[in-house]
Amino acid sequence: MRECFRSGRASMVVAVLSWLLAASFAGKLVCADEPVALPAGQRVFYTGHSFHMFVPAHVEKIVAAAGIQGHKLVGTQGIGGSRVHQHWDLEDAKNKAKAALKTGEVDVFTMAAHVDIPDRGITNFTELGLEHNPKLRLLVQASWYPFDVPSPEHRIRNNAQRDSMKIEDLQAAVDEWRKKLEAQADDLNQQHGHKAVFVVPVGDAVIRLRSMVVAGQFPGVTSQSELFRDPIGHVGPIAQALAAYCNFVAIYRMNPQGLKVEFNGVTDEQQTILQKIAWETVSPYPWAGAKSDQQ
Repeated sequence: MRECFRSGRASMVVAVLSWLLAASFAGKLVCADEPVALPAGQRVFYTGHSFHMFVPAHVEKIVAAAGIQGHKLVGTQGIGGSRVHQHWDLEDAKNKAKAALKTGEVDVFTMAAHVDIPDRGITNFTELGLEHNPKLRLLVQASWYPFDVPSPEHRIRNNAQRDSMKIEDLQAAVDEWRKKLEAQADDLNQQHGHKAVFVVPVGDAVIRLRSMVVAGQFPGVTSQSELFRDPIGHVGPIAQALAAYCNFVAIYRMNPQGLKVEFNGVTDEQQTILQKIAWETVSPYPWAGAKSDQQ
């Protein structure tokens, strides 16, 4: 019996050593307790309208939950209902965005496009930013469509009308808007010889959320209108959290799933779903640059 035990133990030791040797030759030996490397902290400046300017405060919470070191909120510049060129045209004495870019100490600069695309503001901020920091990344949020759809006769006139909107109509409106942004980003990136301008597909994520609500798959929400505060499209805490997660993925190229973040009005169960939607919407999207082969 003793010899059998010794023989079995020897065989086990040999097997384990063989596995370790094979693993070391195959590549890096991975330990179960080895911590996942976090991305480097980014210096971020945000510009935009009311579909975007709640994002900075939310991203700060996500960054803290992720434990990312060296992150800095450089500043914000919000103008209600704005096109990007309105931020560019703001007089110099009030233009915090231009001043920040001129220092060269911004790594990520965000913009929130309006439906009028192309927007010369995107072009101008790209040229100014890259002049002072050639490694700058400029993110343009492609939001959900104001009043849900562009057609005047089909636009909603009160929030309750959202409950009868068809997902395919919502997607068509966002697709048209986003493709215009993609074209402007492609043109600017070609001019500058590398990918500097990226698109964050928040509108697509919001439509996916709405489709889950329609299908009865999002806990605690039974109608599309519950996600919004008015017919224009200002969103409540759940869609705000989703937009923030989408921007976080684009900024840090990191999966937020599993992070413990507290947002008022959003349950842990809902957070889990929103994190998944954000990652699955943004990470495979080529214009977001969230994966190494997209950069």
